[in-house]
Amino acid sequence: MNDLKHLVCPHCGVVNRILVSRLADNPQCGKCAQPLFTGQPVELTESNFKKHLTRNDIPLLVDFWAPWCGPCKMMAPAFVEAAGQLEPHVRLAKVDTESQQNLGGQFGIRSIPTMIIFVGGIEKSRQSGAINSTTIISWVRSQLT
Repeated sequence: MNDLKHLVCPHCGVVNRILVSRLADNPQCGKCAQPLFTGQPVELTESNFKKHLTRNDIPLLVDFWAPWCGPCKMMAPAFVEAAGQLEPHVRLAKVDTESQQNLGGQFGIRSIPTMIIFVGGIEKSRQSGAINSTTIISWVRSQLT
């Protein structure tokens, strides 16, 4: 069973089982046939956050941001670029703290942007402030080794 990973589809939310050896083969959802990795962060809300947190067997990197935040807007392209580099070994997601205030409060977000790495549903590390894609990627990799 160690050679299987559970992945939540970013499109329909169904949990898929994928062989680890097939993660880099652009796997598709068994229900909606959409790609499980898109090179784009997944938008998380209160209704789907817990499922992505607890049912993905790969680390989850969440960017807590707000639409009015200048540094958040500056970092957004870097976060997308990081998604393209870190998938399929890490799922990247975004939480709009303006529309999802309860999630921001639940994780004690005091400044934005703040990124949190979750492994096995548990917070492993967090980083506040806007950083470039190279720094995002190296920070994530350093936390997961």
